[in-house]
Amino acid sequence: MSQDSLALDPLLDDFTVDAEAIAAPAQGELSARVVRDLPQMLRKIQVTLTLEVGSAEITLDKLMALEHDSVVELDTLAGTPLVIHVNGTPIGRGEVVVAGENYGLKVVELDELDLLALDRNR
Repeated sequence: MSQDSLALDPLLDDFTVDAEAIAAPAQGELSARVVRDLPQMLRKIQVTLTLEVGSAEITLDKLMALEHDSVVELDTLAGTPLVIHVNGTPIGRGEVVVAGENYGLKVVELDELDLLALDRNR
């Protein structure tokens, strides 16, 4: 980073302010030139990735009867790829795998992500 610009925040590394423009405002106005790289900034936003195993509609009677070791049949066939969601929005399908001591996700099918459209204007 040059001496003429200041970093605003580690999360906004691609968002800089021209220090000379701040030091010498034009005709009494604060005229900071802000340089933005929006697609690069968006890539740093945290999102929640979840897998949807399936769902079941049951009556309240059946819900009240659930106990330890009860089994509820879901609407997804065994072996079918599961729906991948990002912040609640479906983006593809995947399978559960073992990754070390945790479960993992193996992507089987991925929809085209619209975030890539932001790069077209670069």
